[in-house]
Amino acid sequence: MLALVALVAGLALTAPAAPAEAANNADFRADNIISDSVFFNSNTMSAGDIQNFLADKGRNCVAGSAPCIKDFRADSPSRPAQGAGHCGAYPGGTNELASTIIYKAAKACGINPQVLIVTLEKEQSLITGSRPSATRFAIAMGFDCPDTRACGSSSMGFEYQMYKAAWQFRQYTLTPNYFRYKPGNIAVQFNPNAACGSTIVNIKNQATANLYNYTPYQPNAAALRAGAGVGDSCSAYGNRNFFRFFTDWFGKTTTANNPVGGFSLQAEKGGFHVEGWALDPDDKTKSLRIDVYANGVGAGSFTANAWRPDIPVSYPGASNNLGMDASLDNEGGAQNICVYAINIGSGDNTLLGCKDLTIETASPHGGTSLDVQPGGVRLTGWTLDTDTKAALAVHVYIDGKGQQILANTSRPDVGRVFPGFGDNHGIDASFALSPGKHNLCAYGINVGRGSNKTLGCYDFTVENPNPFGGMDVTAMPGGAQLRGWTIDPNTTVPIQVHVYTDGKAQAVTTANANRTDVGRVYPKFGANHGIDTFLPMSAGTHQVCAYGINVNYGVNTLLGCSTVTVQSGSPFGGTDITPVAGGAQLRGWAIDPDTANPIQVHVYVDGAARAITANASRPDVGRAYPMYGSNHGIDTTLKLSRGTHQVCSYGINVGPGTNNLLACQTVNVTS
Repeated sequence: MLALVALVAGLALTAPAAPAEAANNADFRADNIISDSVFFNSNTMSAGDIQNFLADKGRNCVAGSAPCIKDFRADSPSRPAQGAGHCGAYPGGTNELASTIIYKAAKACGINPQVLIVTLEKEQSLITGSRPSATRFAIAMGFDCPDTRACGSSSMGFEYQMYKAAWQFRQYTLTPNYFRYKPGNIAVQFNPNAACGSTIVNIKNQATANLYNYTPYQPNAAALRAGAGVGDSCSAYGNRNFFRFFTDWFGKTTTANNPVGGFSLQAEKGGFHVEGWALDPDDKTKSLRIDVYANGVGAGSFTANAWRPDIPVSYPGASNNLGMDASLDNEGGAQNICVYAINIGSGDNTLLGCKDLTIETASPHGGTSLDVQPGGVRLTGWTLDTDTKAALAVHVYIDGKGQQILANTSRPDVGRVFPGFGDNHGIDASFALSPGKHNLCAYGINVGRGSNKTLGCYDFTVENPNPFGGMDVTAMPGGAQLRGWTIDPNTTVPIQVHVYTDGKAQAVTTANANRTDVGRVYPKFGANHGIDTFLPMSAGTHQVCAYGINVNYGVNTLLGCSTVTVQSGSPFGGTDITPVAGGAQLRGWAIDPDTANPIQVHVYVDGAARAITANASRPDVGRAYPMYGSNHGIDTTLKLSRGTHQVCSYGINVGPGTNNLLACQTVNVTS
């Protein structure tokens, strides 16, 4: 609508002024009180012209509690521009004449100053009245003064009233759908008393709608018959008087030769069809441009040049090619369709009418949802185009780069809603993405009439998907103990750990040992993500590396590499022997590097062997060799005869190595 209003206002800039003439109420048209080209022409009068007019019309005025309007002065504040299509900046001033304030309000808001002057007269008789009061200037334009209550106290003041009335006329124009009266068929009452009735008025233009929004009544027959006088109890005079004052002072309220025509609409899948005709009296041979709006938004334009041989019958001299026959696309749903014939020559664009339609969409249906996971996203949803049973292509743009997938997974729920099209219209696709911020938009690609469908656009952040954790290795008898922890962000389940020794795979274990410290730091994942496993190894120095094995998105993660030296070889230790009653006491200790278990010790007494186990507690040995523990002591009594004996002890080897002599001693048993 705004584009059309701007075009009309542009035409008005060069339109010649109509001569003033006595108003005839028979010429009053409730559907077209004033044309857009007149209403929005802010160039009709200068500030000086306005002052001269006020002085002429108020030449018989006698000042009352306030000066006559030709002498009235007031301060006005500066006001900022209100945005595209609304009022421009209003420059303030001090002790300004009313004529200057009227002129500045008209120019700022693009309203004909004659409209503001006439409104002043119809609201408070400030143009021709005598002995004006301060109160009448305070509510000069009747702004914020509805019939149902007193005027708003915050809306008082001549300058405020003048500017806000002009502002309100522009507001009606900028957002017509927010107000009751707009072009089209609307019931207009005759009087604030609803019992007085109303009629449907096919409002032809925005300017007429503005007057009804400002003063929401039309004159009844009695008011029109009364001329400038009083009708009956159901009469209202605001818009009648506007028409009379304007015509008396400034000439016709409407321009001649607006386009005429008619149309019908037919809803179609994915759009609608317009048929009808349009003609401009200024050139009945020229096909007109037709602009169409759906719910206030431009839906398209076409030329009314279809074959209509019936038109010259009613309009002699007209072309046969003035018919409408056009199909326009529409996304569908409840639509209010308005059709405008675009004027040529003098006159205004004509609203031929507005009609409501419900249109079935021809574009794809559907929607999506996004599940963000560490390392990627999963896009799910559905889309279907009723122009085909085939699975639709879906274009997915990630950070502006596109790729295509098919909506072909099973969705029985979709099949139930769209019987006859099958179930295979689902979307289920995963995309691996680097950690960080991303944007994804998915579009169902249209088939046939319609347009591509936005199925969803998402901004999101992807976390690192790879396993994380740590490990350490401790040398143990016969190998090493691997301890640590690891978690994969994609799962709360313990994951596998692969262990490599000296570059060769040695073990596969699961990180499921209890680690309460890990659970406290990562409560979402729980405590069961510890690593605690023994790795058998030969003696020597080895490198041990452990990898957390990735689940879903991401890659395996090196948890760490450690070098460990494993002890191995023959038993070591020592013994001593002490005479005791009836024999000798053998004490000492023995350890085999290949095992933490107690080993056997063979004792030879004068060449005769006996076996014992080195398993007595020796805390001093445990402190010296903590990985082997304390239970490697020797403490046994040997029964011996009186005399001198030789006692030799051997640690019996386990694994690599040989048996080892711990000690040989001579003991003298005396009793």
